Amino acid sequence: MPGLFFSHNMTELNRKDDCKLAEEKIHKKKQKAFGADLKNYLKCMVPHIETGIKTSNSRNVMLSAEEVIQWSQSLEKLLASQSGQGVFREFLKSEFSEENIEFWLACEDYKKTTSDHLHGKAERIYEEFVQSDAIKQINIDYQMREATAKRAQDPTITSFDEAQKSVYILMERDSYPRFLKSKAYLNLLNQLQTNSSK
Repeated sequence: MPGLFFSHNMTELNRKDDCKLAEEKIHKKKQKAFGADLKNYLKCMVPHIETGIKTSNSRNVMLSAEEVIQWSQSLEKLLASQSGQGVFREFLKSEFSEENIEFWLACEDYKKTTSDHLHGKAERIYEEFVQSDAIKQINIDYQMREATAKRAQDPTITSFDEAQKSVYILMERDSYPRFLKSKAYLNLLNQLQTNSSK
């Protein structure tokens, strides 16, 4: 009988060890997940350079080293590229500041809105990004938040221009330089340059 009792304790110890190992694996996975999401996104963006990449609108677009190099010339050139927007958005997600590019893109879309839809879109943008308890609140000062709120109540095409410019400058001075030095950008550029030289 003592042997059975001992084997029972060993089984329990093994279970505890297995649980501890599983917990450690989960913890390590969480640490790696931060970079892995961006890495996986980039792998999807550049699976095979020869065949191009899939963009959000499901058409093939060739992503070249030249295009990725152009992203380093200015934030404007980066945001003019749909692929650049996607890669930069993933980078901002890794820094927990993706609301900036989402707001900027929402403003770009807003500028193309017909006058009969302005009010509804202005209200959505205000509620999502501008109001003080917004889910994706952008980083603008109190005066600009108040002024933008007033403009959103009686919307025109330019209602969000000042706030959009402020967010653009914030990205340009803060996030964009870090993006250009990030492993995500440098690895993508290196991979494209390596594949194009083959």
